[in-house]
Amino acid sequence: MTRQRLYINIDHVATLRQARRAQYPDPVAAARLCEDAGADGITAHLREDRRHIQDADVEALAKSARTPFNLEMAATAEMTAIAVRLRPYQVTLVPEKREEITTEGGLDLLSDPERVAKCLDALKAAGIRTSLFIDPDRRQVERAAALAVAAVEFHTGTYCHHPEMPAHLGAIRAASAQAKAAGLAVHAGHGLTVENVGPVAAIAECEELNIGHSIVGQAIFVGLAEAVRAMRAAMDAARAR
Repeated sequence: MTRQRLYINIDHVATLRQARRAQYPDPVAAARLCEDAGADGITAHLREDRRHIQDADVEALAKSARTPFNLEMAATAEMTAIAVRLRPYQVTLVPEKREEITTEGGLDLLSDPERVAKCLDALKAAGIRTSLFIDPDRRQVERAAALAVAAVEFHTGTYCHHPEMPAHLGAIRAASAQAKAAGLAVHAGHGLTVENVGPVAAIAECEELNIGHSIVGQAIFVGLAEAVRAMRAAMDAARAR
């Protein structure tokens, strides 16, 4: 089985900084530590309300990241303009609600297809690889394939909240096979920890995981580099099995 990529989402390094509006901890410095520890890429979500990652962070990451930089964003005119100007390696379109604590589900590609398509067209014209954060649902995968994006990232939150229910993992497996058959690269993320990552990492079609909160949280106890290495080891062990 091919080696699975690990992208580290550094949003919550910025969350800690913004709690005091301080200069530290610096998410750009955190990205460098993650890369040194073996991360294959860096992810950051520039939210419309700027609750954690700030514009200056994205500017710096676009210039300094030594691994591919994945910018998560809503499909808005403001965010599209920022992405086109900075040209990160990849943009992943995600849903966004001001009142939510964190992203609560996948982007609904059926509810406002014109807005998503317009954003994707602008990103593709700028030479940016595109991905869509969606639920592991057959109709969403079909629509993603029709939009001709490079990849889909499946929302794993429902599985992580209810790992005892086989149907949730089964949905991710089925959607991964469907997406791969449609020519889409398969990514996954949200809520994954060292304890629950194994079954998702073991999905053969899944070539990339985006993980942030659990790694940043564990870093409080063991350090960021060790938290990254522990997740990498858990992923590799699951792939080997």
